[in-house]
Amino acid sequence: MDRRGFLIRGGVAAASAAGLLAHPGMARAADRTLGVQDWMSSHSDGTPLQTLTIPGTHDSGARFGGLWVECQDLVVADQLGAGIRFLDVRCRITGDAFAIHHAAFYQNLMFGDVLVACRDFLAAHPTETVLMRVKQEYSEESDAAFRRVFDLYLDQKGWRSLFHIDSTLPSLGQARGKVVLLADNGGLPGVRYGDAAHFDIQDDWNAEPFAKRPKIEAQFRKAAAEPGKLFVNYVSTAAGLPPDWNADRLNPQVRGFLDGTEMAGRTGLGVVVTDFPEQASGLIDAILRHNP
Repeated sequence: MDRRGFLIRGGVAAASAAGLLAHPGMARAADRTLGVQDWMSSHSDGTPLQTLTIPGTHDSGARFGGLWVECQDLVVADQLGAGIRFLDVRCRITGDAFAIHHAAFYQNLMFGDVLVACRDFLAAHPTETVLMRVKQEYSEESDAAFRRVFDLYLDQKGWRSLFHIDSTLPSLGQARGKVVLLADNGGLPGVRYGDAAHFDIQDDWNAEPFAKRPKIEAQFRKAAAEPGKLFVNYVSTAAGLPPDWNADRLNPQVRGFLDGTEMAGRTGLGVVVTDFPEQASGLIDAILRHNP
């Protein structure tokens, strides 16, 4: 069995165990890792989402299309089970539905499939929430057309009760058991993704890894030094090499930085968005250790 096959069939559990062995002195982190599916349960209802450090995935549904297109190994349900709480969902309008795309490549996945995975996970783990960035991909329909299809999901298809939709970020208690809509389309309701009143985003998606690393580290430092907004820090990049190869370089470096002395004790680092996060053993654990 090759390395990726191992990861898909059980490497997430092995990665968590490896993270614990590497950091035996961190009792609270160990407790959180053992309950990675319910890691938000250790935080009070009044906790602002902006004060958490949240693992996320870039192009969360992108598992097909070849080396230059694929960004994830794990299906959405397994991402959530591994501790991921931010999903980046790219939707192409196809009639009265959304097909999940990465550029021109259909990902053998519909928006309804993503919602089923979130509903089932949150029903089993009601202390958790999922932050979901929704944007249009590989279609150029109007904002009104995109909103029309989204409203079909909410009302005709019965998904409204799954969502927390508001113009401001909720507390954790308000968000538990819900998908918090981060609207990256002018027609959608919800928190306006990228609104400078709520977000501080580092997403230089075309920076070569040597240039991307200092941007990632600077965003972590800024999040620690200037709390208040929801910081979003994209580790992913597409510059020059396939996402998998860039992740192989950047993810271990980010894990090392988070586990290093400079970031020791720092919390509230925001959303950390990665490609293939489970491939770097202990990366998700390292992110979760930076929660209060």
